[in-house]
Amino acid sequence: MSIRFFTLVFLMTSAACPAEDLVEFLSGSKITGTVKQIRKQQKEFDFEATIGSRSTVRTYAFGKVHAVTMKGKRFVLTPRTDAATVVPGESASRSKSQIDQLIQTVGAQPPDWLESTGLDYPQSLDLSWPLKPPDKGWNNQKNMGQYIWDVINPNPSRWRSGIKLVYHCMSLHEGQAELLQRDMQTLGRMYFDLMQDYPRAAFWFQKARTSKTSRGGVALAECYWRLGNRQMAMAQLNTGRTLGGPGVVKLLGDMGSTDMAIRLADQLARTNVADQAFLAAGDALRKAGRFDQAISYYQKVLDSGAHRNEDYEKRFKARARESIEAIRLFDAADPASVTDGTHTSFSTGYNGRLDVAVQVANGRIEAVKVTNHQEKQFYSALTDTEASILRLQSVRGVDGTSGATITSQAIVNAAAKALAEAAK
Repeated sequence: MSIRFFTLVFLMTSAACPAEDLVEFLSGSKITGTVKQIRKQQKEFDFEATIGSRSTVRTYAFGKVHAVTMKGKRFVLTPRTDAATVVPGESASRSKSQIDQLIQTVGAQPPDWLESTGLDYPQSLDLSWPLKPPDKGWNNQKNMGQYIWDVINPNPSRWRSGIKLVYHCMSLHEGQAELLQRDMQTLGRMYFDLMQDYPRAAFWFQKARTSKTSRGGVALAECYWRLGNRQMAMAQLNTGRTLGGPGVVKLLGDMGSTDMAIRLADQLARTNVADQAFLAAGDALRKAGRFDQAISYYQKVLDSGAHRNEDYEKRFKARARESIEAIRLFDAADPASVTDGTHTSFSTGYNGRLDVAVQVANGRIEAVKVTNHQEKQFYSALTDTEASILRLQSVRGVDGTSGATITSQAIVNAAAKALAEAAK
């Protein structure tokens, strides 16, 4: 740790914060507000930002923050390096040997915060973690998988201790091949979904020998792409034959292989994931600027009579309607034509209504905030999608966060409505 780092920690913990602090993220986005609390052991801090009359407090890990400015002085927390991969698809191109070396040197090493992170879990938790929980019903205080889903994933302040807990379970499962493989896959998912730490996610997916057709296999392909090698990603997807599910449609769209994404979505038309595939195809076409075709795929969801259940039908049709509406509002959603101030709207996320506030000044988007939501497993999409809109200064061309397309696009749809409704 550097002296500058400890100086920052001292300032954040020992003095009252001024009204406007500045946080600069590794993605390049910035946010102003007030640092509320610092937790040195967990290497994270709580930050309060205000949009309009509403204040929200978020927890940010030091590892995702580039710099903090306090009392007129700027302190770098995490230098930007060649290994940073926080901007989708914009990493420097790397050869296969460079990717392999990155995964083995960076990915194989535990993060610097792991040792100082304490184990924090309920004593009732069954750390033997059988592949199939023996108890009937849902018990997130006993079953590890359910504890991760219900308690760890929705709470950023628990992400590091959750990862530490999985490492601990691995030490308890030594010699039990099936359990260790599951543990490694879980570590890969947590590094991928929660931390966007692609070298470590790739390392654990590889070590678990994750199947190409599994969700983890698709995530491994995305790791390769985000680390800078598209060819490795396509090889992992095994594009010479029928591909996987909606997650592959989404990834192909993000990678710019729009026509391939559409062909796969059409192959999935007669499956029980057709709605999700069509939504992902619409998102791919929307990202590519092929708006009429995007609308046609969203319309397929509205016209479908085959849904897994009533809840899924309601959720997916709402998302399709709102995506069509957002496309029709894109021209009006240009921040250059929007009045100054804070503008709000809402859309449908994975678990229900999601509210967004967009602050505009002098023709620029100054802040995007999800002010209310019911999301759980896709929590990381909240800050990542906000940062993408800020970086692009537009609601066009925003990638869905890895594994969280519905939540990401809900933010985009709500932001588009908020901007369009405030156009001059």
